[in-house]
Amino acid sequence: MRHALITAGAKGLGRKVTELLLERGYSVTVNYRSDEAAVRSLQKKYAHLEERLQFVRGDVTKKEDLFALVDAALDRFGRIDFLINNAGPYIFERKKLVDYTEDEWYEMIEGNLSAVFHLLKKTIPVMRKQRFGRIITYGFQGAAEAPGWLHRSAFSAAKVGLVSLTKTIALEEAEYGITANMVCPGNIVGEMKEATIAYSRSIKDATTPIGRSGTGEDIARVIAFLCEEDSDMITGAIIDVTGGVNVIHRYRQ
Repeated sequence: MRHALITAGAKGLGRKVTELLLERGYSVTVNYRSDEAAVRSLQKKYAHLEERLQFVRGDVTKKEDLFALVDAALDRFGRIDFLINNAGPYIFERKKLVDYTEDEWYEMIEGNLSAVFHLLKKTIPVMRKQRFGRIITYGFQGAAEAPGWLHRSAFSAAKVGLVSLTKTIALEEAEYGITANMVCPGNIVGEMKEATIAYSRSIKDATTPIGRSGTGEDIARVIAFLCEEDSDMITGAIIDVTGGVNVIHRYRQ
């Protein structure tokens, strides 16, 4: 049975990925930071699949927590086939680079870039032995073009660095049957992070060419496809999932 490790997989976009992977028959180790209520909700919903699901608390900005997360996945399930780097610390306050504190800067870099480095160091050797692996990272709309993003300097710097890292890993690990791809969600906010596509279609969104908001289900479907064994021709790809918004807006504010 394929096993997935997902960071921040108990709520938001990550929850929908966890749910879809479970429903497709995989086992899943879910990292979460502090939301025990979200964990209990998932445990209740998937009580019938408890043998395929475990939760590990940890902060992705701390290397020791990430190593413990990988060890927990291997101890229980013996393999890691999919590494879903869903966690991504974010500062909602809009401010210029010079107004960031050092702690805020390093939180963005550690949580969005260095965390992936630490997880790759621990999981790639496992995937090499398996001769199979699927690595998924997250970016933001248009990240592949390395755009400036006003008032989001630290977050965007980390994610654009992650674009290059994802492409490089795709090249370095291809001979081992490992792929690496990045998924870039559009403006998916609030309840839409855990919403279904059917629900989204019931609400008109005039700002999106396809006429509806993106949802967590949209992101989960893309990730699940990239994890399939026969999706190995797709690697090093940076995939925008925006409903066409990235086509009409070259720069985001």
